[in-house]
Formats: sequence, C-alpha cells, structure tokens
Amino acid sequence: MRLVTTSLLSLLALGSPFLFSVSGDGADWPCWRGAARNGSSQEAGWSWHWETNGPPVRWRGCVGKGFSSFAVVEGRAYTLGNSNQTDVVFCFEGSTGKVLWKHSYACDLQPLSYEGGPGATPAVHGGRVFTFSKDGHIFCLDAMTGEVEWSKKLEPWLRREGDWKNNWRYAGSPLVFGNRLFLSAGEAGLALDLKDGDVLWESAAGHPGYSSPVPFYSPGGDALAFFSGHAVFGVEAASGRHFWSVPWNTLWDLNAADPIIYESRMFVSSGNGVGCALYDLTVDPPREVWRNKHLMNTMNSSVLWQGLLFGFSDSRLSCVDWNTGEERWSTLDLRRGSLIVADGKLVLLSESGRLVVAEATSREYRPLAQAKILSGRCWTTPVLSGGLIFARNAAGDVVCLDVSKPPPAP
Repeated sequence: MRLVTTSLLSLLALGSPFLFSVSGDGADWPCWRGAARNGSSQEAGWSWHWETNGPPVRWRGCVGKGFSSFAVVEGRAYTLGNSNQTDVVFCFEGSTGKVLWKHSYACDLQPLSYEGGPGATPAVHGGRVFTFSKDGHIFCLDAMTGEVEWSKKLEPWLRREGDWKNNWRYAGSPLVFGNRLFLSAGEAGLALDLKDGDVLWESAAGHPGYSSPVPFYSPGGDALAFFSGHAVFGVEAASGRHFWSVPWNTLWDLNAADPIIYESRMFVSSGNGVGCALYDLTVDPPREVWRNKHLMNTMNSSVLWQGLLFGFSDSRLSCVDWNTGEERWSTLDLRRGSLIVADGKLVLLSESGRLVVAEATSREYRPLAQAKILSGRCWTTPVLSGGLIFARNAAGDVVCLDVSKPPPAP
C-alpha cells in the first residue's frame, strides 16, 4: 500500500501544539514523550539561568524502583514505582509533592541485569489515567481519586502459541489515540476500548519489543508504528491491518527507542552496534534512504528538531542531519542519558544524574547550564511542565526543580 503522511505531521515534529488525544494547556505533558509523542515541549517562559548550586528544589520524594517517567496534567504529576514486589501508581500535587492518591497491586520487580520495576509511563486523558505494568497489568484509574474504573491483565495473550515473552517483559507506554488505548503487545500491537477495556483488535503472536506505539496519519486514515523485536510494523489504527513492515534485528531483540515519522519518512534506531536508518514511506515496501551508526539508541529515543536528530548513541550524545544522516557533532561529556527539547534547548539528564541545558544547534555541543540533581542510575527521561522539571533515578528518588522565570522587578 502506498503511504503518504500529511503536512500536519510536519507541524508535529517541529513542535506544534496539536494534541493527538489529550486535553489541557500547552504546559501539560500528558503521556510518554509529551502531547505530540515526539519528545518536544511547548513550554516557554522557563529559565536555565540558575545559580551555581542549580535550580531551586521544590520537593523530593521516593516512589520505589523503576524507570517510569512522568505525565503532568493540570498541575498533577503521575508516575509508577515498585517496592516490596508491589507496583504503586502515584499522583502528586506537582508544585508541592503532596501525595494526592496512590494505587498499588502485586507485581514482580524482575531485576534482570538492572534494578527492575515498571518502565512504562502513565497516559492521562479525559480525566482518567492509563497504566501498563511489566507483567501485563492494565489499569484505567480516575485521575482525581485513583479509583479503578477497569483493569485487565495480558496473561491470555502470553499463552498463545508463538508468543515470545520479552526478557525484560513489557516496557512500552500506553497510547490514547481517538477512542482507543493502544499497547505494544504481540507482534504489532493491541487495541482496547477506552471505556471498558474490551479488546477491539489484537495482532498476531510475536515479540513486541520495548518501544511505545507511535501515531501518524496516512491517506487511509489514522495509523500506528510498532517497533517489535524483529521489525517495525505500520498498521491501520482502526483494524490493526498491516500497511508495511521493515525488518530490524538487534542482539537480545533490544529494540526500545520509538521510531520518528516526519514528512513521509521514518527514522529507526537501536543499540548493540546496529545503528540507525531513514526510510521513505511513500513506496511499498518502504525504501531505505540512508543507514549508518551515528545514532545507536540503546534505550532512550532521539528527538527531531528543525531538521536535526539529537540523541544518545550508546555513550555519546550526537547531532545528526535528518535528510542526509551526516553527523554534525558528538560528545562524551554526558556519557549515557536521556533528553527532551524545549524552546530551542536540549534538556538532558545524564546516567549519573547531571542535568544539562544545551543549545539545540548543528554547530557544536554548547552547554548553557548544568547541575548535579540525582545520584545513582538515571535512565528515565526528565519532564518539563509548568515551569517545573521532574526527574527520577532507578531507585525511585524523585526531584522537582523550579525553572520558572522570576516575575519582572517592579
């Protein structure tokens, strides 16, 4: 099938305020990688001009082990952690750190070669919070009270002949798109009804990988990209029907970074020496435009900003040209880490807990401000919302930093 994305997608990759499925103002960050699912924030009016000790700390807390990032909507921050073989969903008052509610359920920590705990980030939509655990628990919770509206567990899908349980179980964050909830399960996704969790379609048995669903548009309607353990699949959102697939094999099937789709092209990247490639989606099957090893996203996704890809290539932070694949610059300054883009700046968190703000430019790596904000292992992407930065480490230590601009002097 010939597939052409629309100009609307161009706006998204450039940081458009268009929301796929969420409500709230431009400061909200309602799900994994933000409202447009591209790692780019609409936040403006924040400051990186802080003192030597770093930005003021609003509050600190602990949520238990895990790697779930934050969803922030209408001043509330949501995340997950695991303590004593129990997952806990937290709802904080974003400005104070007051715990407004918690929801817990039994779930194995599963610390295989790392700390373990939940990896998926909550999605907030229409006054409800949707979560997905490592072991396949799905919850729909009231965003104000934490009350369970419905829940499911994916055990039946794991028992199908041909299904392959991930070494590190489920890690993809839930996506609300239209009136459906999409999850990375099976070969190429699973669709549930938002109102009651009923299964609307399910893909064939297979290995789902560790990335999250990526929504995009095709001439035939809404579509999704699923990065599985062995390929990237483009599917029709309404039915799960395959448009195309791109084979992609990685050691340990560790495909964790989300694909990036912009102007009818798709960027794919993984670590373990594999590298990255850009594909033209206007032909069937998709045609490879370029391939190299300038970006090897082992875990965290790159961000596309004004024709440039910024991301962590194993232990290097790199800037790569979207159209040509040319490396513009790279640095070992942060080693491994994660990032988002906000107001033309890279907001970076290193594996060792150093927060850095740098220019999002092709010319050079140019840090503007930095501060040590956490200890331990930090693999989780920070979030900027409402003048606050939310960050955490693997042990579950959470810090909220005030980066709002002070009011002008009278």
